[in-house]
Amino acid sequence: MTSNDARPAPCDVPDRIAAMAARLTEVPGVRAVALGGSRARGTQRPDSDWDLGLYYRGTPDTAALAALAAAFHGSPVEVAGPGGWGPWVDGGAWLRVDGVPVDWILRDLDRVERVWEDCRAGRYEVGVQPGHPLGFWSPAYPGEVALGHVLADPGGELTALRARTAVYPERLREALAGAAWEAEFSVAAARKSAPSGDRLHVSLCLSRAFGVLAQSLHAHHRRWCLNEKGALAAAAALPDTPAGFAERVDAALRGLDAAAVETAAEVVREVRAVLGAAAG
Repeated sequence: MTSNDARPAPCDVPDRIAAMAARLTEVPGVRAVALGGSRARGTQRPDSDWDLGLYYRGTPDTAALAALAAAFHGSPVEVAGPGGWGPWVDGGAWLRVDGVPVDWILRDLDRVERVWEDCRAGRYEVGVQPGHPLGFWSPAYPGEVALGHVLADPGGELTALRARTAVYPERLREALAGAAWEAEFSVAAARKSAPSGDRLHVSLCLSRAFGVLAQSLHAHHRRWCLNEKGALAAAAALPDTPAGFAERVDAALRGLDAAAVETAAEVVREVRAVLGAAAG
């Protein structure tokens, strides 16, 4: 089974965005540009950002990127080079084009390909990254390629990788489904802090537990989970997810007391039973 059997069509790409993508691939180092986010999935609102992934090899020419950004934006734009936004969300720029936000997000194509090979072998990382409170899960890299839409790719490199990522790796599925043990561990830690009223620790433990469950449930169905945004609702909508999953998670995160911890423990047990039944 593939992870993208019912992939929605992207929105229509305006000429100005298509022209931007083509111009970006003329910048030294930039090999391809892909549309990501809600507009790639066809779930955008009228005011949604245009998220463009800039896939590069080596070191992209940030001065050339800044000049191009200024030309489209109409005034100088700061471009963060590799590592400027953290270890996983490489760097990029925020523009406004025709009144609409356009985000450039750098992606090291060599690194993305290495992470893809790790995923095929059932290996993944969870790294600290600003903007990702539950951590950046490395399978997001190939997931972005699988769910995105290539706008410009003169050498065909990103297009070829996208074709390979169409099939969700079975070893990654097993590894991420198996990661649900951590959710139980996190709830046990919260149970120790709830009696003392340490709401910060309880909230962090329960949030982590539910984030792990969302990743495990997505993997169980061979679906890419790219980040925390929308992950709860998406996991709740998947087949076999326990009844009232989202509502019970919401109640636990609002309560943050001993009763909330037991609600979380119940949710974890039910999800692990679903995952265990599949493994058996």
